[in-house]
Amino acid sequence: MTNYMKIVQSEDHSTLVMTDRFPHDINADLHMHSTASDGALSPEEVVRRAAANGVQVLSLTDHDTLSGQQAAIETSKALGLHYLPGVEISVTWGGETVHVVGLNIDIDHPQLDQTLSEIRGGRQARAEAMARDLMGHGLPDVLEDARAYARNPELIGRTHFARALVAKGVCSSMGDVFQRFLTPGKPGYQAHQWATLTQAVGAIRGAGGVAVLAHPARYRLSAIGNWALIDEFKTLGGQAIEVVTGSHSDQEARKFQRIAVEHGLHASRGSDFHAEGESRFDVGAVPPLPDATRPVWHNWVG
Repeated sequence: MTNYMKIVQSEDHSTLVMTDRFPHDINADLHMHSTASDGALSPEEVVRRAAANGVQVLSLTDHDTLSGQQAAIETSKALGLHYLPGVEISVTWGGETVHVVGLNIDIDHPQLDQTLSEIRGGRQARAEAMARDLMGHGLPDVLEDARAYARNPELIGRTHFARALVAKGVCSSMGDVFQRFLTPGKPGYQAHQWATLTQAVGAIRGAGGVAVLAHPARYRLSAIGNWALIDEFKTLGGQAIEVVTGSHSDQEARKFQRIAVEHGLHASRGSDFHAEGESRFDVGAVPPLPDATRPVWHNWVG
């Protein structure tokens, strides 16, 4: 077991200091969402929920937008939490949609802002195509309902459609929606060309951040495809991979812990929280990182 330092809150809650213990049991949640993209709580509410749940290090990582960052920064500061500005960027790679989280980014960096603006540009047309496809399969028109769930109209997406379908009684739960609709090969799914992996990692690194490959077990890739994705990600400057996340089983976490070590990548941890009752784990409630991994937050305390 590698002997790293442990991060703890100082007595006045203003800084994080290090002790001689391991940092793996730090309650760090570096992947969560708010109403700025497809979460159900405002940025302030997400941060307050994190504080109530004992989170010590956190990052709000809304999809393709930085609009919730200032509120999250200010609320974290008021609560004495160590906050890392973040984002989750949508990427098209090998015909698959993958996600790259950026941590500790400069939220005012022009390259990152331009990249995110370009990604958001196609979401309205995609939403209209999703609605037409659902109607073509005999479902009601839920476009306006989905738009009502999207507090940020630029970020309308599948989660908002899923909530609308549950509210209409078409499906019993969010899980039921994604089993029947809105996924590849199912009614309502619309492929979309997001950013390239090069653009996403480059924008994060250009903004001074660390690029993290999000929830890798979710992607429909073969073992060879998975290896190729991680290898290209690292070659482009990616530095970490989500090992523990709301969509990984314990077995998958162990698998990607080994992969992180093999590729020399840091390990990240995040709930991928969207809403109570929708997410598998609450903010800060995912298991700790396995030992023998180097936590990504070590970058900001060493």
